[in-house]
Amino acid sequence: MASYNKVLLMGNLTKDPELRYTPQGTAVVNLRLAVNRKYKSKDQELKEEVCFITAVVWNKQAETCNQYLHKGSSIFVEGRLQSRSWEDNTGAKRSVIEVRAERVQFMGAPGGAARAQGQTNEAHAEMPAEEPSSESTWLAESEEVHEG
Repeated sequence: MASYNKVLLMGNLTKDPELRYTPQGTAVVNLRLAVNRKYKSKDQELKEEVCFITAVVWNKQAETCNQYLHKGSSIFVEGRLQSRSWEDNTGAKRSVIEVRAERVQFMGAPGGAARAQGQTNEAHAEMPAEEPSSESTWLAESEEVHEG
């Protein structure tokens, strides 16, 4: 049976990046992304829906995203869907599906905010992802994010 897992998203960050380090020192950052879709309803009314997604970025690329991105930044993410489960502090089973980013491209902030904050063109360069040294460790220490 064939399978294929590829995700391409373009949107804006809904909050500043959340950089953390695993016990082994591997950088990981969560990017909260809003992806908008505009369409016309059957009665020709213009509608918009928003999908909120978390993209997880690892290693040097995570540190670069944390350094240059902020709430409102426009990005293009290429990656794959990844699901994980854990037990929270109350003992309840939790699970989430998120995007494991393989590549993040900075598209510039809305209204030129990146230039206003003194960011250079190098901040908009494409960064290929590196494989995490211990992804299972990160998954094991999963926190209580992903509520909304």
